[in-house]
Amino acid sequence: MIPSRSSQVGAALSVDPAGAVSLSVTGKGGQQLTTSALGLKTTDGDLTRGLRLTSTKNRQVNEHYRMTTGKRLDRSVRMSESRFSFTGDGNARLDIVVRLAPDGVAYRYELPGSATVTGEASSFTVPANAPAWLLPYNAQYENQRVQTTANSAATGEFGYPSLFQAGQDFVLLSESNVDGRYSGSRLRHTTGSNTYAVQLADSQVRSTGTTPWRTVIAGDLATVTESTLVDDLADPAEFTDTSWIHPGKVAWSWLSENSSPRDFERQKDYVDFAAANGWPYVLVDEGWSTQWVPELTRYARAKGVDILLWFHWTALDTKEKRQTVLPLVKSWGVKGVKIDFMESDSQARFQWYDETLADTAALKLMVNFHGATIPHGLARTWPHIMTMEAVRGTENQPPPAGNPIQTFTRDVVGSMDFTPVALDVGIKQASIAHEVALSVAFESGWQHFADKPEAYESHPEALKFLNQVPTVWDQTELLGGSPGQDAVLARRSGDRWFVGAIAAGEAKTLTASLSALGGGQWLADVVHDAPGAERTDVVHETSKLRSLSVAVPKNGGFAAVLCPARPGRTSCYEPIVGVPETTLTLNPAGPLDLRRGATFTVSAEFTVVSPRTVRDVELAPKAPAGWTVTGAPVKARSLGQGGKLAGTWTFKVSDTAFGTTEVPLATEFSDGTRRVHVEKAVRVTVPLSGTPYVSDLPFDGESNGYGPVERDRSNNDLAGGDGNPLTIGGTVYAKGIGTHAPSDVTLSLGGGCTSFDALVGLDDETTSDGSVSFQVLADGQVRYDSGVLRGKNPAIPAKADVTGARTLVLRVTDGGDGKNFDHADWADARLTCAAA
Repeated sequence: MIPSRSSQVGAALSVDPAGAVSLSVTGKGGQQLTTSALGLKTTDGDLTRGLRLTSTKNRQVNEHYRMTTGKRLDRSVRMSESRFSFTGDGNARLDIVVRLAPDGVAYRYELPGSATVTGEASSFTVPANAPAWLLPYNAQYENQRVQTTANSAATGEFGYPSLFQAGQDFVLLSESNVDGRYSGSRLRHTTGSNTYAVQLADSQVRSTGTTPWRTVIAGDLATVTESTLVDDLADPAEFTDTSWIHPGKVAWSWLSENSSPRDFERQKDYVDFAAANGWPYVLVDEGWSTQWVPELTRYARAKGVDILLWFHWTALDTKEKRQTVLPLVKSWGVKGVKIDFMESDSQARFQWYDETLADTAALKLMVNFHGATIPHGLARTWPHIMTMEAVRGTENQPPPAGNPIQTFTRDVVGSMDFTPVALDVGIKQASIAHEVALSVAFESGWQHFADKPEAYESHPEALKFLNQVPTVWDQTELLGGSPGQDAVLARRSGDRWFVGAIAAGEAKTLTASLSALGGGQWLADVVHDAPGAERTDVVHETSKLRSLSVAVPKNGGFAAVLCPARPGRTSCYEPIVGVPETTLTLNPAGPLDLRRGATFTVSAEFTVVSPRTVRDVELAPKAPAGWTVTGAPVKARSLGQGGKLAGTWTFKVSDTAFGTTEVPLATEFSDGTRRVHVEKAVRVTVPLSGTPYVSDLPFDGESNGYGPVERDRSNNDLAGGDGNPLTIGGTVYAKGIGTHAPSDVTLSLGGGCTSFDALVGLDDETTSDGSVSFQVLADGQVRYDSGVLRGKNPAIPAKADVTGARTLVLRVTDGGDGKNFDHADWADARLTCAAA
C-alpha cells in the first residue's frame, strides 16, 4: 500500500511474476475503483514487463499557490508521494512516481535521461457495469458526450476527462502537466472490455525523460466536482507578476451575428453595451480589420472596456509571425488574444503552445485557446490563460441534456469557454433561467456571453443578474446533482455566494441545502422562470432563507445571489459603476502630410466632464518606433469636474518612415476601481517614394472573400501563410499579392505617387475556372477596370494613373457569378513614386 493522508482514496502498487506492474485505486471502504497497468516502451527497450523493484522512497508534498482563474483562487496541496525504482532487461531503469491526494491518485514515469517513447502500457480497468459519461475523441474535443457503461461503450477512442461511477464513488480520468516535452493522449476502448488504454497522439515521442501525470480523480460526486488535482500536479507558474492579468465578462458578437466582427460601428455598439453594464471586455472575432481596430481600442478604453482579438493559430505559428503580429496589437492597446483551430494533441502542437505562451506572457497579453486541447494544468503554469474551449459549446448548438454532464466532466479540469447564456440565438431548448444559471454553473476566467446586446436588454432581469456575476471564485461547492440530470453549484466571491442550478428533462423541483455555505440566515436574490410562460424574462425575487427549493420547467433552472442577512440589507445586488466621462482634444487633430525627418508640434488637453473626481492623472505622448518626441508627461494628483490637464510635445518623423502612421497621446487616471486609458491619435502620412512593391508595404486595410490576403503567395486556403507561389497561365511570379474575391486592399500613398502597375489574372491553383474583375481605385475613383476575366489564362497588364492620390484601393469582384474558385493574383504589383 502507498502511505496516505486520506481515508477517502487508497492506492497499492503490485508486480506480477512476469514483472508487469499495476496500480490499484480504492475508494472509501476499500471498494476498487480502477486497476492500471503501468510501463513504457522506448526505442531502447520494453519497460512494460520483466521489471524488478530495486528501491522505494516516500515523501510528503505540501504546496501553496494562487491561481488567477478557476473554481478556487487559493490552493493548498497535500499529497503523499512514493517513488518506485525498477530495473528491466539490460539494466534499463524506470521510476514510477505515484502521488496520493485526498481527491485522487496520479502517476508518471521518469527515465534517467531523454528517450524516444513508442507507447505506454498505461490503462485503466473500471468495474464492467460502471455507468460512464464519455467523449468520443476528436482533436478539438467538441463531440457530444455519451452516457453508457464501461464495457458497452463503443469501440474507438475517447477524450479526457472520462467519468465513471463505481458504486457510490465516481472516477474521473484525465492527464496533467502535458507540454512540449511529451505528447497528449486519449483512451482507446474495445466494446465488451472494461479496460481503457492510453493512446499517445504520436507514434513516437521524443521525451526529456519525464512523462505527464496519468490522473485519477476519485471520491463522491462533490469531491470530483470540486477537485483541483489536475492543477495541483502541474508545474508552478513561469512568472510571479500577475498584476496585469484580469479575468472578466466579455461581450462577443460572432455567434449571434456572424458578419459583425467586420463592422466597426457594430463593434462600437458592443463596447457601449459592455460599458453600460460593467463588462470589462469586448472580443472582436474573425473578420476584424487593422484599418479600424486601433480606433475601436481607443474608443473602448475611454469607456473602461478593453478589446480582445481573434486569431487563426496559423497566423501565429512561427516565431517570426508572433514577433510581428503580437507587438503590433499590443501597441494598439489590445489586452488579449483568442487563438483558434489548433486541433491537435501532438508533441509538435504542444511545443507551439509552450512557445506561444512564453511570447504572449512576455508582452503581457492574456490568452484564450479555442479549438484547443483540454486544460492540463496549464493555467497554473501560465497564469495568463483565461480559458480554453475543448467542449461542444453554444456555437455547436448542443442540447441542454449535455449541460449537467459538462459540470461533472469537462469543467472539472479547468476554465471552459462554453460561451453560455444564449437567449435569442441557438436552438432555444433550455429555459431562460437555465441559460442564465450557466454563467455560474460553468466556470471560465473570461466568460464570453453568446448573445447580442438587444437580446440581453429585452430580458432586463436576466441582464441585471449577469451584471452581478464575477468570473473568478474564492470557493466552489457542489450543492446537489447527478450527471445528465441536474447540477446545483455554489461559488463564493468575497461574502457573496452565487448559485447556478440547471436541469435536463421534464419539469422538477431543484432543492439545495445551504449548510455547506456556513451557518446563519441568508438573504437571497433568486431569478427563475416565470410560471407558465415560455422563454420570457426571468422573475427576480428577494427573500431570507436557509435552503433553496425552486420548481423549474422542462430543461429549466434558476440562479441566485446569496449574502449574509443583516439589518437594513434588502438585496445582495451591488451597483454597477461606470467610468467617469472625460474628453481629450488634440491640436492639430490631423491628418498631416509630412516628409521624412520633419518635425511637428501637438498640443493636448484633458478635461473631466462628470462630477466624479479622478486621481493620479498622467497625460503623455508615445512616439512610434523610430520617431522621437520632446517633452515630459504632465501629471495631476486629482482633478474634479471641469478640471483640465494640458501639454505640448514636438515629434520628429523617422528618416525611414513611409505610409500612414498614428501618433498617439493618452491620459491615464484612476477612478477608484481601475486605471482608465483615454487616447487620441494624429494620423501622419509620409508620401511613398521610389518604386516599392505593394506586397512590401503596410496595408491600411484589407478584406478577403476567403482567408487572409497573402503577400508574395497565392490565396490557397483559409489559413494565413498557406499560399503557393503566385502562378498565372503557367508563369510563376515572385512578388505580388494573392486574394480571393471579393477583396479590397487599401494603402496610403500620401500624394507622392504617379502610377500603379501589375499583371493580373486567376491563379492556376484552383481546380475549376473562376471569374473575377480587377479594379484600381485612387481616392475612390476607378482608374482601371479589367472587365471580367475567366479561366487559367495568361496574366494581362493592369496600369493606372494615381498622380496625387492619397489612398489606393486594389479591388477584386466576383465577376457576377459568386466567389467560388475566384483566386485572384496581383502579380508584380508596384508603384512609381517621387524620389525620397
